[in-house]
Amino acid sequence: MRPWQPFLALFALCVLGPPATAQDTTETAINGVLLVFMDCNGPSCDFDHFRREITWVSWVRQPQDADVHLLITSQRTGSGGTQYSLDYIGRRLFEGQGDTLTFTSDGTDTSAERREGLTQTIALGLVRYAATTSVAQQIRINFDAPLSDVADQTEEEDPWNLWVFNINANGNLGGESLERFYSIGGSARANRTSEEFKISWRLNGRTSRDEFDFVDEEEGIDTTFINIQKNWGTELLMVWSMGEHWSIGGTSGASHSTFGNRDFSVAAGPAIEFNIFPYSESTRKSFTFLYSVEVAAFNYELITVEGKLKEVLPRHALEVDIEVQQPWGSVGGGMDAVQYLHDLKVHNVRFNVGASIRIFRGLRFNVGANFARIKDQFFLPAEELSPAEVLLRRRARETDFRYGLFLGLNYQFGSQFANIVNPRF
Repeated sequence: MRPWQPFLALFALCVLGPPATAQDTTETAINGVLLVFMDCNGPSCDFDHFRREITWVSWVRQPQDADVHLLITSQRTGSGGTQYSLDYIGRRLFEGQGDTLTFTSDGTDTSAERREGLTQTIALGLVRYAATTSVAQQIRINFDAPLSDVADQTEEEDPWNLWVFNINANGNLGGESLERFYSIGGSARANRTSEEFKISWRLNGRTSRDEFDFVDEEEGIDTTFINIQKNWGTELLMVWSMGEHWSIGGTSGASHSTFGNRDFSVAAGPAIEFNIFPYSESTRKSFTFLYSVEVAAFNYELITVEGKLKEVLPRHALEVDIEVQQPWGSVGGGMDAVQYLHDLKVHNVRFNVGASIRIFRGLRFNVGANFARIKDQFFLPAEELSPAEVLLRRRARETDFRYGLFLGLNYQFGSQFANIVNPRF
């Protein structure tokens, strides 16, 4: 055998796929165990745990081999928890048969509690399909009756009136012989969410200090460069529901940024949003248009390129976002644009798009891109930046655009089954 022949064989296997076998992949669940393929997007999607706990189905690696395609999506709730939407899509003998279940975790649940609740819901949805298989006689259904005092508690009024609070603080420090640094930060959030009204407030900030010693042994000069960054911001959002497609509300916020030359800035104004799809379908698909009008006031740390230390500017903004999650993959993108009304040439437009698509059996294509046209850097300081400030990204630099691109291919082949869990090493 020539040295290059094994590599040629491997290449042919990757491109053409494995050779045909006598195995009939069109076998349906009616002749054996239920074949399930799962897409899970969100926290607590522990595939190993699901396989360990739900052993009366056979998990497969490709949707083409499945009797049931299980698509799990998630979104955050007003209490800080997570709502999962489980869509059971029937294939082959179950073509056209589908179900949708939901599971909602509380914001105080541990990851283990979320995982167990999700596992239980997954199993409940698979029972109706497994009832036609050979393992149906071995499945047992148990019911844990709730305690009477637990049932009574559901009728009591919520003492927090739907308010949820979250406080976080963190810090780190370190160094070496010629460098030292520390960073302190934190955040706080409070929100109240109901079907008719949502109010959300957040505050976050961070202060960091870096010291670098430079030693010139020939000149005998020791210098120390100190870089201090301070950034904080707060936002208040209020939204009223106006049916399945419309929402109205307002936003306000304040911030300080060393990088953005803002000693203090504040902005506020009304906003309106329209969703082409009903909000109840937001875990699977959404297409939203958000328009807002604000008045923004700025106090700058350094005199800007326009010779100002403070100013008040009107602006409006449009955000367009689309997200779709389907059995063939997911795709999303958006555009947000801000334009200042005192001079319509002053604007900022950003685009982003991303997708993860199954091309054919085993092959997935991933792509992501973003681009920004930047014409609103009126906040830049008039004085030139030093090389150290540029390298350490201490302050923003003048630019007309920013961009980024990601491309990737993933190909998987081999056994269609994925039932074995082996966590060793």
